[in-house]
Amino acid sequence: MFWRSVVGKLAITILLLVSFVLFILTILLLEFFESFHVSEAENEMMQSAGKMARMIEQSEDRGFSLKNATLMKDSTSRIVIMNRDKGEETLDSTDAILNEADTDWLRNDEELKKVLSQTKSIQKETVLPNSGTEAMVVGTPIGQDRALYIYKSLKTVNKTKAETTKLIFLAAGIGIILTIVFAFFLSTRITKPLIKMREAALDLTRGEFNTKVPVLTHDEIGELAMAFNRMGRQLHFHINALRQEKEQISSIVNSMADAVITLNRNGNMLLTNPPAQQFIQNLNYEQEIKSSDENPITPEPLNETLSSVIQDEKEVIREINTQGRTWVMIMTPLYDHTTIRGAVAVIRDMTEERQMDKMRQDFIANVSHELRTPISMLQGYSEAIVDDVAETTEEKNELAQIIQEESLRMGRLVNELLDLARMEAGSNQLNKEQIDTDAFIERILKKFKGLADDNHVELIAEKHLSVTAVIIDADRIEQVLTNLIDNAIRHTKDNGYVKVSIEGTETVLNIAIEDNGSGIPEEDIPFVFDRFYKADKSRARNSEKKGTGLGLAIAKNIVEAHGGTIDVKSKRGEGTTFEINLPLQT
Repeated sequence: MFWRSVVGKLAITILLLVSFVLFILTILLLEFFESFHVSEAENEMMQSAGKMARMIEQSEDRGFSLKNATLMKDSTSRIVIMNRDKGEETLDSTDAILNEADTDWLRNDEELKKVLSQTKSIQKETVLPNSGTEAMVVGTPIGQDRALYIYKSLKTVNKTKAETTKLIFLAAGIGIILTIVFAFFLSTRITKPLIKMREAALDLTRGEFNTKVPVLTHDEIGELAMAFNRMGRQLHFHINALRQEKEQISSIVNSMADAVITLNRNGNMLLTNPPAQQFIQNLNYEQEIKSSDENPITPEPLNETLSSVIQDEKEVIREINTQGRTWVMIMTPLYDHTTIRGAVAVIRDMTEERQMDKMRQDFIANVSHELRTPISMLQGYSEAIVDDVAETTEEKNELAQIIQEESLRMGRLVNELLDLARMEAGSNQLNKEQIDTDAFIERILKKFKGLADDNHVELIAEKHLSVTAVIIDADRIEQVLTNLIDNAIRHTKDNGYVKVSIEGTETVLNIAIEDNGSGIPEEDIPFVFDRFYKADKSRARNSEKKGTGLGLAIAKNIVEAHGGTIDVKSKRGEGTTFEINLPLQT
């Protein structure tokens, strides 16, 4: 509204101030001119009365003196001369309209009688009793027995006062109008740059930092406009710098493999990167908490750690396990001068590191275990031969046969370890050659026909080949298929089946080995291709044919060396399917 704006406030302030001054000045001027006109009229009448009294007193011709007195007065005045003769008063007047009744007030007025008593001159304002006219009366003594009275109607004085009042009010009105014009001109002159600066400030709030305020004057307001423009430029510079810094930090945080979460003191999440969002989803899923992007819910482990950070005012390290993964969280307090305003948490997925540590430990333990048994048997049976425990040749040959089998077992283990190490190091070269696909598969199946019959397992082959020849390392792929088919037969119950499905096109060769055996436990599926990893030992059909735990690891490396993939699907009690996809060279 108008009176809420700077223009209105300034204009109204100036108007009220000038109006108050003009009001006081008008009152004082009215009082002054009113007193001035009455005082001037009284002084003029008193001077005229004195002159007339001296002239009448010095003149011997009474009629002549009255005639001269009449000429000296103005047209609105009346002259009365009263004589005192033997206690009686006579009236001489210059106006025929005055009669004795009109002058009763002169005879009866106690104050005017003092003039006849030769005491003093008198002036007063009164109302004529006959006509009710306001008049001013002046009386002065003449000689020893007479007095001169001049009275005059105040209508003329009042008319003059009214004209003067009109002039004063007119001047005051003109002053008010000029004040209003000046106030609006001045306020507009002052506030126009302020309005421009307000509009520019609103533009700044909307991010339009190139807005400039025109410099209209060279006074304080002009300096303010220049300072505002400098502020806009500096703000633009700093905002751009902050935006670049924010984008840089955001890019760094989003590109980090570790999860980063920033929380305020109340536990609300202010900043998260993609790994942190995945971590929060896992925690909320495990705790059965429904959260959304609009209203994210901070998981309880973060709230507990934040409370510890705020209470102890120091860094807290915590390990969190969720969805089968291990996370290590480091939460550090964020300070606002001396108080903690929140915390930043850096969370790293340590699952692979822990698995690697476990694999390293398991590798040493497995190698030690796998080597300890044959070494112990070699040592024991060789001591038996040396100590002549075996007396007959047949017994010695039997012990030697066992020593030979254990030596071969150790050799296989060492060779598999060496092959796996070479494959993982990338130093094992493939000897690819073109082979007949149908003959290659038939040869492998024929090799396992006897084993399948001995274990009462049906060996099924399904072939859908659109090409007759492929280029692969036949020995290595045969090693993979041998390992998978052997495992499938050994882990399939009587009257079960093992199906080998082959589909070949010009670009890819798909091989699937499916069985309806005992299956692999769900928790073991992600680790079946790890070295020395063995699933539930109860899956082994023939305990005497337990593997070393390296076959699937070697198979995976061989397939990946061909540029392919190997995957496993299994359900406990329903069976297992291994799928191999090999890209073919054209």
